[in-house]
Amino acid sequence: MAEINSNLVPMEQEEDTMHGKYLVFDLDHQEFAIPIAHVIDIINLQPITRVPNCPDYVKGITNLRGKVCPIIDVRMRFGKEPVEYHDRTCIIVVEEQEAPVGMIIDSVSEVITLDDENISPPPKFSTSAEARFIQGVGRSDTGVKLILDYQAVLGEDRFAHVEDAAFPVE
Repeated sequence: MAEINSNLVPMEQEEDTMHGKYLVFDLDHQEFAIPIAHVIDIINLQPITRVPNCPDYVKGITNLRGKVCPIIDVRMRFGKEPVEYHDRTCIIVVEEQEAPVGMIIDSVSEVITLDDENISPPPKFSTSAEARFIQGVGRSDTGVKLILDYQAVLGEDRFAHVEDAAFPVE
């Protein structure tokens, strides 16, 4: 009989270990969080190819391990003025409809655990442009974190126009 490797963890257990874990990042001096389960990678800025006829917040596309990866600037998506990128500026890569999408943010700070009871719905009275992109408010020992609804940030059409413009069908 073969020996069982006790280091192997069933997939359901592995997913449970990500529950409640959030990647905290900074954007315009505010702390935001995104569930770590949605994050594929965090990468440094790299060359981005502009794509014509896209919204200003869509910076273009890049090659991420052989896949075309649309890149958006979250600051611009929130309607804020663009700033010059610096050495801590990076790209959080999430998977959307089985394809990578990169979100440029100011900096990544930490991974935290937020229990469900420490997450509240977003306030209804907020009228800021980014309020529609917030799915909750998390309370931790280090303060309040706005939990980003990354799918809302990516938009309704999920970048169909980026791929169409980059690779027109002939």
